[in-house]
Amino acid sequence: MKLNPTLPLGGLLTGILLFTSTSCNKFEQPTCRPGNNKVTVFATGLNNPRGLKFGPDGYLYVAEGGTGGTNSTVGQCTQVVPPVGPYKGSETSGRISKISKSGVRTTITDKLPSTQNTELVGGDISGVGDVAFIGNTLYALITGAGCSHGVTSMPNGLRKINADGSSTQVADLSAYTMANPVKNPEEDDFEPDGDWYSMINLRGDFYAIEANHGELVRITPDGKVSRVIDISASQGHIVPTSVTYWDGNFYVGNLNPFPIVDGGSSIYKISPSGDIQKWATGFSTILGVVFDSEGDLYVLETAVGTPFPAPGKGQIVRLNASGSRETIATGLSMPTGITLGPDGQLYVSNVGFGPLAVGGGQILQIDVRACTNNGSPYTSMHP
Repeated sequence: MKLNPTLPLGGLLTGILLFTSTSCNKFEQPTCRPGNNKVTVFATGLNNPRGLKFGPDGYLYVAEGGTGGTNSTVGQCTQVVPPVGPYKGSETSGRISKISKSGVRTTITDKLPSTQNTELVGGDISGVGDVAFIGNTLYALITGAGCSHGVTSMPNGLRKINADGSSTQVADLSAYTMANPVKNPEEDDFEPDGDWYSMINLRGDFYAIEANHGELVRITPDGKVSRVIDISASQGHIVPTSVTYWDGNFYVGNLNPFPIVDGGSSIYKISPSGDIQKWATGFSTILGVVFDSEGDLYVLETAVGTPFPAPGKGQIVRLNASGSRETIATGLSMPTGITLGPDGQLYVSNVGFGPLAVGGGQILQIDVRACTNNGSPYTSMHP
């Protein structure tokens, strides 16, 4: 995802780098609001954790950006515009982990791409953006591949993960992106291979969000890719990052360019035919959305009340079906993904980017039953 018309996630992390260099590498303890401490660290040891889903076996599967690489894109292909590019990639440092009910992490595969840009120390690392299942088969959304990311052997795309940890290409999203330009791309940080952030499985097809160009696409299990909507055509460069589905429509949250303007992000309602409307406003830096069975929407904000992401500034807000808003948890540190578990609790990728995210990534477990307050109004455009 891209945080600024000229700099992407991590590339514009000056605030994070300064903050973490002076904070003894410690993070604020996330808490529920209004003070019930029901946020716990469920798992540790992840590398830039991103999207996450529960599998049919009851394990939690986590997409990881990985650790970056050393293969430069210089002289290989079209570059991402400096100072973000050139990237350095690896064919094998992207990872998918599974986590048991007791929080034990094991590696499903560490043979997927990873890449990092060269802006600031360490750069922004991306690799596997999200995961989803069809039946018992695991699929991965690859966002750190393609020649412009320093990985010439594999494009960005949808890949099936085999039982032995190898993977098989289902859809080439790099080729799709290049052959199907959006109406209003942002030239100052244009990603030739795209920046695919999140996806869901709906009735046997996948729906994926591309953040840099700004679109929602459908991917069939046999690899056909079709556009649901070019979001940039009507909304411009809003950086859509997260998608969920409820009651016949898609709901998409956006990050927005940096510096952060509090309240500048929104939830958009998108019909299957591609009609879009702004559905709820007043959020900041949305990186995750998920509905529960009651029709309440949980919105993950990676940073609130700060011009750039920093430890302890993330939070989760619940939009109740009754039309009120509740802040469920605060004090999260650069969170990047959210899902609802079969136990009714929320699971969140925390420390999902920044200098401490290699090996320092976490999964948080949040007991939403204990996280309530008296509710406050929010600006909503839904009935």
